Amino acid sequence: MDELIGKLKNWFMDHSKVAIAFSGGVDSCLVVYLSRYFLGRENVIAVISNSASLKSRDLETARKFCQTYDVYLEEIDAREIEDPNYVINPVNRCYFCKSALYSMMDSMVAGKYPHHSILNGNNLTDQGDYRPGLEAAAEHRVKSPLAECGLEKSDVRALAKYFNLFTWDKPASPCLSSRFPYGETITLNKLRMVEDAENILNDFGYEDVRVRHYGKTAKIEVPANRIDRIKKHFGQIEPLILGIGFDQCTIDEEGLVSGKLNREIVYVRQDQY
Repeated sequence: MDELIGKLKNWFMDHSKVAIAFSGGVDSCLVVYLSRYFLGRENVIAVISNSASLKSRDLETARKFCQTYDVYLEEIDAREIEDPNYVINPVNRCYFCKSALYSMMDSMVAGKYPHHSILNGNNLTDQGDYRPGLEAAAEHRVKSPLAECGLEKSDVRALAKYFNLFTWDKPASPCLSSRFPYGETITLNKLRMVEDAENILNDFGYEDVRVRHYGKTAKIEVPANRIDRIKKHFGQIEPLILGIGFDQCTIDEEGLVSGKLNREIVYVRQDQY
């Protein structure tokens, strides 16, 4: 742990003023905390995009985190939903989302915080998955202290626990648009349906959950070891989810698999890249 902290301290000594692309997830929470820890409050800005694809509960977590650890928070709206390239949901949708975010951050930093470097929470594990948002980060020269210091996801959680961050064991919560099969159009109404469905499941005690939006069907994913439990609650859950506007609700028997929809990429026409 001391070695990891030493690497990170040296990294931050070379980046004395920072603005962090903040999501409320454990990775960006750690970057926000370390920035504040090493650089002091006056040199750190956390920036979250309160857009349609962000879960309201994640926004509240982000606000609570910055209040708890005394970090200045800027809230913007990157308005990715206004980009037709994003709405049609191609396999590189995340590229357009992150491009919108980083472009807005570039403008904000240039106008208000001209000496700040822009950071994100990417770690080395992210580089092993299909992440078109990484291309956008590279184009905008966004820095990734966790990845650059060699931290993998397990290191991130261990370090967050070491610093007693209340988000250290928070389940991954990617943006709501990740619940749609590639090629299915994204709309504000569909995003709200997914969020409302996941909130229902959260209220039943399922924190690590996805509700995939397949046309008019809601497909629930929970960890494999919780499938038997959710089946017992399904009689109560199903009518609530149908009440949101879905015609059908099912449970994915495989269980929750992060990035599951990326399996479909090989079937998507090349001209959608």
